[in-house]
Amino acid sequence: MRLMLLAITLLIPGVSQAQTPYAGMQTRQVKALSDQQIADLRAGRGMGLALTAELNGYPGPSHMLELADQLRLTSDQRSKAQDMFVAMKSETTPIGQKLIDEESALDRQFAGKTISPDSLRSATAAIAKTQGELREAHLKYHLLAYAMLDETQLAKYAELRGYAGAAPMQHHHHQK
Repeated sequence: MRLMLLAITLLIPGVSQAQTPYAGMQTRQVKALSDQQIADLRAGRGMGLALTAELNGYPGPSHMLELADQLRLTSDQRSKAQDMFVAMKSETTPIGQKLIDEESALDRQFAGKTISPDSLRSATAAIAKTQGELREAHLKYHLLAYAMLDETQLAKYAELRGYAGAAPMQHHHHQK
């Protein structure tokens, strides 16, 4: 009996002090999005949405511009990359805001205890559609940027980004 009481006494402090990885998130403006994610969505940043392109040898316009000198971009390439970057931001920023709005609406339904199976289905379908649109928009600009670079620039990009030495990147159907 004493052993059981001792075990219970030892376990109780651990239980009361246990924290979940979500502790503190209940005060977020939008529960499903961190402040950083909201800022990234509002600024049109990629947030890793184009990793499948980036890590398979398809540079994004932002990184191309950052590495313009090392890549020896021509003035025409720089101009096109800058235009693409501006276009990407103007396309992705409103989609990002739409995603914030949709997540906020879902959050409000849960907070107000007004969520139903039908409204849940509708809200999550809308969020998934918007996430897909946002990802496609970011990936599209990687595809366009890839078409602007020659093989030497693509290889240099991979080296500068730390991807060289990994599995060889194959550049099929490449255009100039």
